[in-house]
Amino acid sequence: CEMAPKRRPVPLTITPIGEGQATSNTIDAASEANLEALQKKLGELDLDEQQRKRLEAFLTQKAQVGELKDEDFDPICELGAGNGGVVNKVRHKPSGLVMARKLIHLEIKPAIRNQIIRELQVLHECNSPYIVGFYGAFYSDGEISICMEHMDGGSLDQVLKEARRIPEEILGKVSIAVLRGLAYLREKHQIMHRDVKPSNILVNSRGEIKLCDFGVSGQLIDSMANSFVGTRSYMSPERLQGTHYSVQSDVWSMGLSLVELAIGRYPIPPPDAKELEAIFGRAVMDGAEGEPHTNMQRPRPPGRPVSGHGMDSRPAMAIFELFPYNYFFFRFIYVCSLIKNPAERADLKMLMSHTFIKRSEVEEVDFAGWLCKTMGLNQPSTPTRGTE
Repeated sequence: CEMAPKRRPVPLTITPIGEGQATSNTIDAASEANLEALQKKLGELDLDEQQRKRLEAFLTQKAQVGELKDEDFDPICELGAGNGGVVNKVRHKPSGLVMARKLIHLEIKPAIRNQIIRELQVLHECNSPYIVGFYGAFYSDGEISICMEHMDGGSLDQVLKEARRIPEEILGKVSIAVLRGLAYLREKHQIMHRDVKPSNILVNSRGEIKLCDFGVSGQLIDSMANSFVGTRSYMSPERLQGTHYSVQSDVWSMGLSLVELAIGRYPIPPPDAKELEAIFGRAVMDGAEGEPHTNMQRPRPPGRPVSGHGMDSRPAMAIFELFPYNYFFFRFIYVCSLIKNPAERADLKMLMSHTFIKRSEVEEVDFAGWLCKTMGLNQPSTPTRGTE
């Protein structure tokens, strides 16, 4: 990841971590000023009242957690695995809080281990409605533990398995949250995500959509690269070629992820007309439902799509010529993930002003209700509208 030369001080008290030690978030009289400073930073963010209250509630809970230790966790169930680690749902016994605990086993020297833990401390500063909350990290018995906010809806790849494909109005809210999360990381912390994909976009029954697993520890990334083979499927062409890359690389990954969520599978190689008919149904493909599907209204951009694997040889936009989604969604995807040159690809500012995003911002969508119905979750008593 790309970091600024200087970091702002971590708002909560942090204790260096060694064997059997953990971050300490204990609030005492001396740290009240730190809490006030953090609240001031929250005031600088563009938050609505609900978002502000939720963030403050999370930070208040986090401040009462205290030192994180291996023996203080009761396992509940496994949530998933990937990127060299297993994520478990756990209960923190001293506080009673339910958390998601990621365990990463690494055969590394103590100095490297301590460096990773120190680098992870920047996560204490990442407080946004679009970033998964961080409780702390510690090392114990050969494993690094990263403790995070539990998102009861899981990741979007898990949601996709139940939904089969995700409707355009839902993807509009997802796009807004991902863009705002990426913009927050870039503008406030000079961080790139580096691994945008459906499994790193988490959701919950309150209708929140948040990013996780972004690369704040270069040493952790290097250590894991020596031990595990990561996916290259969502990487931009410039990253695959080993050349300089920027936040436009995250934009590419986001666009590819959105196509996957829309059609129900990784989009390379692109589905042909027969598969799209099986995905969407003949009635939709023929324009019998909703707005007529008219390919003549969709300009065919030049060139060929560049896949994450660089192997696709079908004509450009083959997937979109039969795509029964709104034209503005089609154009949004195009400027994200079908422009090979990153200098010509849309940046975050351009995307936030795109017609698809502006339309999605004002559209009334019960994201929480849709998610709870899809995943069989109990919906909160007060439904959350959209993600705002």
